[in-house]
Amino acid sequence: MTAPSTLTRPITVALVDDYDVVVMGVANILDQYRNQVVVAELDTNRPVSDVVDIVLYDSFAQPESDHDEISVLISNPNAHRVVVYTWNFARDLVEAALQQGVSGYLSKALPARELVAALRSVHAGEIVVSPTPGRSRPITGLDWPGRGEGLSDRESEILALITQGLSNADVARLTYLSPNTVKSYIRTIYRKIGVASRTQAVLWGVRNGFTPDGRRIDHWRGGP
Repeated sequence: MTAPSTLTRPITVALVDDYDVVVMGVANILDQYRNQVVVAELDTNRPVSDVVDIVLYDSFAQPESDHDEISVLISNPNAHRVVVYTWNFARDLVEAALQQGVSGYLSKALPARELVAALRSVHAGEIVVSPTPGRSRPITGLDWPGRGEGLSDRESEILALITQGLSNADVARLTYLSPNTVKSYIRTIYRKIGVASRTQAVLWGVRNGFTPDGRRIDHWRGGP
């Protein structure tokens, strides 16, 4: 993958996810590279309103690329290109995303400079798909609900889905995990947050930021 050596102006990016803390974490990472990438808006449960070069769709607790959310973003005239930002690299998910017309399918394990380089390559017209990540940890700066309480990003995602009222079968389908793996994660989550039942876990999630947000942050730190 090669990126252009110069830019006449920074790339404008909109960040999309249902959780403020998630998109703010990504925005803080990109903010180190404001000369190359500028965050125009952060959207939680709102359609993209600014005209931007790239929409970066973070898949935390979101439907994956085989659902309608990607096609809605791609059909938005304000979004010139759409990129998926995810841990899930199941082959059918990558293929579904590309068939719908995404311009990138990027791993959350990418170092910040490589994420920016990938966005620049997408802006230059390339289709960029990250190598399938192994068990790499997320890059420094990413955030998620429950991180301060010791939950991993995957554990937090599962708790977020449970807090939204999804069954184990629904969680397994959305995360591309086996039902047994989901059950194993749930047991670990219960232990970490000190609860003994699903009802208690949901109540804990509601009290600790695991319900979807719903707002837009325009002009992040003076962006366009």
